[in-house]
Amino acid sequence: MSMSGVSANRLELLQIAKAVAAEKSIDEHIVLEAIEEAITRAAASRYGSELDLRTRIDPVTGNTTLSRCITVVEEVENSATEMSLQEAQKIDKEADIGHVFEEELPPVEFGRVASQAAKQVIMQKVRDAERARQFEEYKGRVGEIVNGIVKRVEYGNAVIDLGRADAVIRRNDGIPRENLQQGDRTRAYVYDVREEQRGPQIFLSRAHPKFMAALFAQEVPEVYEGIIEIPFVARDPGSRAKIAVRTNDTSIDPVGACVGMRGSRVQAVVSELQGEKIDIIQWSEDPATFLVNALAPAEVAKVVLDEDEGRVEVVVPEEQLSLAIGRRGQNVRLASQLTGWTIDILTEEEESERRQKEFAARTETFIKALDVDEVIAQLLASEGFETIDEVAFVAMEEVASIEGFDEETAIELQTRAREFLEREASAQDEERKKLGVEDALLALEGISLPMAVKLGNAGVKTVEDLAGLVSDDLRGWFETKDGERVREPGIFEGDKLSVEDANALIMAARVAAGWVKEEDLVSDADEEGDGEGETEEAVEPLSEADTLFATPDKS
Repeated sequence: MSMSGVSANRLELLQIAKAVAAEKSIDEHIVLEAIEEAITRAAASRYGSELDLRTRIDPVTGNTTLSRCITVVEEVENSATEMSLQEAQKIDKEADIGHVFEEELPPVEFGRVASQAAKQVIMQKVRDAERARQFEEYKGRVGEIVNGIVKRVEYGNAVIDLGRADAVIRRNDGIPRENLQQGDRTRAYVYDVREEQRGPQIFLSRAHPKFMAALFAQEVPEVYEGIIEIPFVARDPGSRAKIAVRTNDTSIDPVGACVGMRGSRVQAVVSELQGEKIDIIQWSEDPATFLVNALAPAEVAKVVLDEDEGRVEVVVPEEQLSLAIGRRGQNVRLASQLTGWTIDILTEEEESERRQKEFAARTETFIKALDVDEVIAQLLASEGFETIDEVAFVAMEEVASIEGFDEETAIELQTRAREFLEREASAQDEERKKLGVEDALLALEGISLPMAVKLGNAGVKTVEDLAGLVSDDLRGWFETKDGERVREPGIFEGDKLSVEDANALIMAARVAAGWVKEEDLVSDADEEGDGEGETEEAVEPLSEADTLFATPDKS
């Protein structure tokens, strides 16, 4: 195909560009630019690649011009594309630095190889433009539900044709035991769109918790309009799910609205999710009430919260135990995910037995430490005293007010308690020195003698040793071994040390060791404080397609 051929069929060229642009949903100018680049490359192989060649196609007439360009520069480095100002002014007195002289060249003959190369360039450019268009179109659709047809299934990953783009449901994002086949129509949630080397990738999920929330937004008008909110969702895809619902409109029952007349609304979601059973739970700002609701259908007798540890102890009647735990621990696991609390379930008998053991252990401690008889020790234990420290340092009136005690008894008990603690402290200090724990480590704010002994037993003997640890070393952590979650104990296991306190100890050690400066910590804290209020996220209604699925605030 010669250039004259192109110019003769210039209107046909524009029609081709329009047709390709329409088919690929891209701008017509991009196709014309691709053709221009293809002609330029073909011309470079004919006239020399060292030249600065440029092709222009008039978007109205289709006229094609090929030019050689020479730019006016101060210092000529490449005579094929550049010209000095002196030379330029011989041609045009008005010429200045940066002026471009254009010389039109005769058209080039397109051989078989050149035609093939041109085709490749045009296809690549069109493909790149199509990918850019797909990314721009779908990056704003994260959080939406899309419909598509299964194009193919490879190793459990399904490629979905969305019409104007292809997306993928990876094996982990599909519902277990749901076998998507080529040609099946399916719905899925767009949870990520990102650019990768091979172009933009659109990731879909049918197992994502937000997919369920978005399905309810489609089925329940009140959710779509934001009157009812779904703040938290926990799913065991294809098997069971729990969703928390709430509303500020007291005239609406959020659970009833989501269930629908004779269960029609929830049933529509269930059938879309291959029969996944759904528990719809009334959200409550009181953590204990929310936990009781989340463990439905099991009935709960008592809830004991430990806010520092984020754990909750739930006591249920014996006959409710298996229901509360659920098949393979499913019910309690989903309730834990939904509420953000770690849940321990006990029967009433187990709790009673444990409390009796704790009472007996405390009584024994008081008998030995205070050298008193069992009756006095039991009185102290039943009044809620748990440690010798409490007996030693509460107001004397609190001990004297126990039935059967008087002021003299209280003073004597507190004196014995303090003497015991002094003896214990002295023994611990001896052990600390024997273990080689340096005084500087004990002097750190927040480190007590018992803690210093525990550190020494763990081989942490200097400020530098402590500075090199992380909070998990102090508090313990969970690891998955052979598919089971196993607790790895920390140095202060059982001491109920919070993450904040553990980090504060380590940072104090790093400051004392000279690794960081005190003022750096203060400025960091100030910066975090400045951002306060900006980072708080309100629970957005589903009409904005972004249902929250975060660990709830336990306050």
